Formats: sequence, structure tokens, C-alpha cells
Amino acid sequence: MLQPIIAGVVGALTGFASSFALVVAGLLAVGASPEEAASGLLALCVAQAMLAGLLSWRSRLPLSFAWSTPGAALLVAAEGSTGSYGAAIGAFIVCGLLILASGLWGRLGRAMTRIPMPLAGAMLAGILFPICIAPVTAVIEEPLLAAPVIVVWLLLVRWATRWAVPAAMLVAIIGVVVSAGSDWMLGATLSPGFTLTMPAFDPFVIVSLGVPLYIVTMAGQNVPGFAVLTTLGYRDVPARRVLAASGLATAVSAPFGGYALNLAALTAALMAGPDSHPDPARRWVAPVAGGVTYVLLGLGAGVATALVAAAPPILIIAVAGLALLGAFTTGLVGAFEVPETRLTAAVTLIVVASGIVVLGIGSAFWGLVVGAVVLLVTRPRRVRDDAVHDETLHDAGPQE
Repeated sequence: MLQPIIAGVVGALTGFASSFALVVAGLLAVGASPEEAASGLLALCVAQAMLAGLLSWRSRLPLSFAWSTPGAALLVAAEGSTGSYGAAIGAFIVCGLLILASGLWGRLGRAMTRIPMPLAGAMLAGILFPICIAPVTAVIEEPLLAAPVIVVWLLLVRWATRWAVPAAMLVAIIGVVVSAGSDWMLGATLSPGFTLTMPAFDPFVIVSLGVPLYIVTMAGQNVPGFAVLTTLGYRDVPARRVLAASGLATAVSAPFGGYALNLAALTAALMAGPDSHPDPARRWVAPVAGGVTYVLLGLGAGVATALVAAAPPILIIAVAGLALLGAFTTGLVGAFEVPETRLTAAVTLIVVASGIVVLGIGSAFWGLVVGAVVLLVTRPRRVRDDAVHDETLHDAGPQE
């Protein structure tokens, strides 16, 4: 049983190190205090550990869970547009309830998987675009801190891909500690607790943040997570139970900062693959061990939050950008794969990446709206053009 335990620990360390800073930065961006951001990180760690432990043990399947990394990027992009942290909490609860409804109501879940890929992929790419260009900006603004991070990442992408982002984060942490001295520890606590924040249900924030958070979590995390498990041979995954449980866990943990939980996609291949154990029936141990590791890591949430607060913001976003390049590429490929819908994808991506706020509603929502309009307008034209083209060919045939 040692092999799946090691796989679970490695998977948790990799997942945590790759994106914990982005989670903290996202919560701070939507109005959380450092204490509330630390509470959110701890709540996410504990909630996903409980999900992985309970569902993996009950089903004897390697079901690993994670926070929504694209969702954290969405929080960063929504900086200054939520009005209050309580309104963001309300949006998190709505996101959780929508995920829960996707599990309980099959039609909603199926509808989410049928969102046109040009819209879903372009929205994901548009949200991630400002994050993914941060490494370039960081090299200009903080060259002494950012350049070593990117060099280490690039070298390990070639020789040890799995450790590229965690190693880059480690180099960034060392740089921050050296440059900030010991002052950053003054606001840290070794034993963070849960901080309850009362929700405020602002309809504009729900539409601007809660609904896009639900969509990117489903399309960018849950759907790929199920696909990974299917690829690895697990075709009996209880999808409705997974969605319902993760949605309920999101809604319950949201008042403590747990913005979105989902089936893991990035670390699932490690915990559910042959590296975990040759026997698929024993791989369920890996997510359980990973969950325990996440709880232990979550106990350092206060220190992690203080470190992120002390770091130059562009440096934290730059490391996150390196971690999200794969998801950004996936979104682009899905968005522009079909030539006939590339205009729709381009318009959606541009509107989402613009960061506009109209009527208090952010660009992720407007990108979907504008993209859907373009899709509806261009599809009938294409059908008519095809019909005219076919009729012309039909008329030309006898004359030849």
C-alpha cells in the first residue's frame, strides 16, 4: 500500500504548490482580508480532503478533488468588481448550488457538457490570458525575482515536467523571503482558523462572478476530470454523486472562503494512473492519502497568505501563469479547432480578455453573451450560403 500513498502525497504537494498562491491572490482580489483568505485556503483543503476520502473509500475508485484553478484566475480578473467580500461569498454559494443542481438534475449537467466549445474554450482562454502574460510583464517589472523563476520552470519542463511549476514556486518563495527579510512573518499565524463571513446576494455579482465561476469550474475542471478517469479505464464513475457532493461541499464551505470545489483534472492522472499502483482496484488509497496531505498543508494557510501578501503581486500571478499555460492552450485549441466557428471564438475571447465591466457585470458574462449572439447570427448565414452553394451546383450539373 506504500506506492499509492506516495502517489497521493506527491499529487497533493504538486497540486498545492502549483496554485495555492493564485487561490490566495484571488480571494484577496475579491475583497478578503488576509485572515479571510487564509480561512478560504484552509476550508478548501479540508473540504476536498473530506470529499476525496469519503467518496474514494465508498466507491473504491480514485476520486481526487481540487479547488478550481481557472476559478481562482477568474477571481483575480474580477478584482474591484465585487463591491464587498460578502457579495463574493454569495456568488460562491450560488456556484455551489448550481454544481449541486447539475448532479441532482441530469438535464442541467448534460446541458453544461453541451455548451458549444467555441464559447467554453474561448471564455476559459480569455479568463486565463491576463494571467498567462504575467510572466512576460514580471520579467520587465521584477527581473531579479522573475527571471530565475522562468529559467527553472523552462529547464524542468524539459527534464521533469511534473515538478516544473512547484520548483518555480519554490524559487519565487525563496526570492520573496530574501527580498522581504523577516517582516513578512509579522502578520502570519501558524494555526489559522475558519473565519465566517456572512453572504450578501447581489444579483450583479452573482451574474458577473457566480455564474462564470460555475461554468469554468464545470467546463474547465469537472468535464476534463471525468475524461481523465474514463481514459484510465474507470467507466463506472458515479458522476451525479460526484457533482452533487462537490457542489454541496462548495456551498457549505463558501462562507469560510471555499469558492469552488471540483473533480481534479491535473492531478487525477497521477493518483488514478499506473504510477499510483499497478492494480486499479488499489489506487483509491492515493486520493485518501492526498487528502490527509492537503489538510496538513492547509494548516500553514496563514503563513502562505502572509507570504503572498508580502510578494510583488505580479510575481505571484507570473508563477500562476506558468501553471495555467496548459489550460490556456487547451482552451485555445478547443475554441479554434473548427474553422466555421473561429469568428465566434475570437469575439468571445476578446470580450472576456478585455476585462470590461458593464452595468456592474464583468467581462466573462458579456463574453458569453456576445459570443452566443455572434454564433446565432453567423450559423443561419452559413446554412443559407451552403444551401445556395448546393443549389448552384445542382443547376450547373445538367448544363455540363
